[in-house]
Amino acid sequence: MSYHMHLRAVAAEDVPHGFDGLTAFMSARWDALAEECAAGIAEAVEKDFEMIDGFYATAGAGPDGAGEGARLVVFGGEVVRDPEDEQPPFAVLSPAGTVDAAAFLDGIAFDPLWDGAGTGFRAPFAGWEEAEVKEIFRQYHTDLRAFYRSAADRRHAVVKAFWY
Repeated sequence: MSYHMHLRAVAAEDVPHGFDGLTAFMSARWDALAEECAAGIAEAVEKDFEMIDGFYATAGAGPDGAGEGARLVVFGGEVVRDPEDEQPPFAVLSPAGTVDAAAFLDGIAFDPLWDGAGTGFRAPFAGWEEAEVKEIFRQYHTDLRAFYRSAADRRHAVVKAFWY
C-alpha cells in the first residue's frame, strides 16, 4: 500500500471550493504529477511526510524556536474534510502561509537541524545507515524548499492532498 502527500501551488483565486471541488482538481493534477513537478508547481512525498513534519518540529525545540513556520510545511493550512468522513482531508495553505513556510525552509540549515533532531527522532531508523537516512531527508528538504520558494515568489496558495 502506498500513500502520498501531494502539494500543488495555485493562485488563491483559483483554489477550488469544497471537498468535491478539491478532489476533482487534485485528482486531475495527480495524473499530471511528473509534468507539474518538472514545472515547479507540484511536489509529492511518498510515505515519509509525517516523519518530515516531526523532523521540522524539532527545529522549534531550541531557544530560537522555528515558530509556526515549521508546522506549515506538511500539515499547515485550512483543513477541508470529506462530508462523509471516508477520505483523508485536504489542507489549503494561504499565500501568506506559503510565504511563512518558505521563510522557515529558507532560514533553516539542514546539517544543524539534522544534528539537533537527536536520537529520539532517528530511533525508527536504527537499522539503517545514518548517512543514507540523512541523505533522504536532505533531498526532501531541498525539494520542499525549492517548491515553497517558487510558490511564495508567485504569492500562490498551496493545496495539499493526502492520498491513501
